[in-house]
Amino acid sequence: MGSKISIESLEIEGLKIITPFYAEDERGYFLKDFERNIYQSLGLENSLSESMVTKSKKGVIRGLHFQINHPQTKLVSVLRGEVLDIAVDLRKNSDTFGKWKAVTLSEENRKTFYIPAGFAHGYQVLREDTLVSYKCIGDYDAETDSGIAYHDKDLGVVWMEGYGVITSERDKTLMTFEEFKNTYGGL
Repeated sequence: MGSKISIESLEIEGLKIITPFYAEDERGYFLKDFERNIYQSLGLENSLSESMVTKSKKGVIRGLHFQINHPQTKLVSVLRGEVLDIAVDLRKNSDTFGKWKAVTLSEENRKTFYIPAGFAHGYQVLREDTLVSYKCIGDYDAETDSGIAYHDKDLGVVWMEGYGVITSERDKTLMTFEEFKNTYGGL
């Protein structure tokens, strides 16, 4: 089977949208969203370290998370439902430091958001019982796992209105972007 995975670069350097190989017939469908050789040929990191799935209620906001000492690359896609997915550039020498990009990921569009190391990541759940898949490159580091508040005024991330907000106690107490800059300067 030939691979028809396609990759589109976004306006913030390093961010990509990956469209998987997809074939559907009367039996159902087949989807291939990762092939090491294709990633390698395009210069994308491809040594997966961990894979997770979250199930969330409509209105949940997770993030904006990152690791301070060992930032991870993330490949995020939706298996069921829909999310507004956000990546914030925290790379201190980047021309787009502090800028963010929002993409809609859904079971219908089958897209994967490729977020390189050096970005904060979060998402807002737009449908009930949404399943989000994360594939991570780089080991999880509990000691430096951190984040910036999803509602930080300086970042000004625009979340979808009318969904309410359900978030963890941890995410309610994350630092501001100003605190991040003053403490770490960037990733």
